Amino acid sequence: MDVLIHVFVGLHIIGIAALLGGFLGQTKALRTGEARMLPGMLHGALTMLVTGVALVGLNQADDNSVNNVKIAVKLALLVVILALVYVKRDEEKVPSGVMGAVGLLTTANIFIAVLWT
Repeated sequence: MDVLIHVFVGLHIIGIAALLGGFLGQTKALRTGEARMLPGMLHGALTMLVTGVALVGLNQADDNSVNNVKIAVKLALLVVILALVYVKRDEEKVPSGVMGAVGLLTTANIFIAVLWT
């Protein structure tokens, strides 16, 4: 079971990388007002959602402790990220505030995962 959990952690990190990488790749365009949501950002957020839910289930099935408050906060942030990316995915230009919110919420999600013990 530990190997399966580690595989899903790796996939979860790949999802985070796709989402944050998409945001960071748009920072130059963000300054000029030409930023847009990339398809990889949506795919990364969906990967984070699926693998995160799987990780919670696998950890509970393996009798590992799960901090439900932490998971709820991370899920709430991810739902907001997903909503922003999904709604703005077809627009040619995304407002800098929306793109900034996606980057900020993604970064917050990472720090919550790492620092909240």
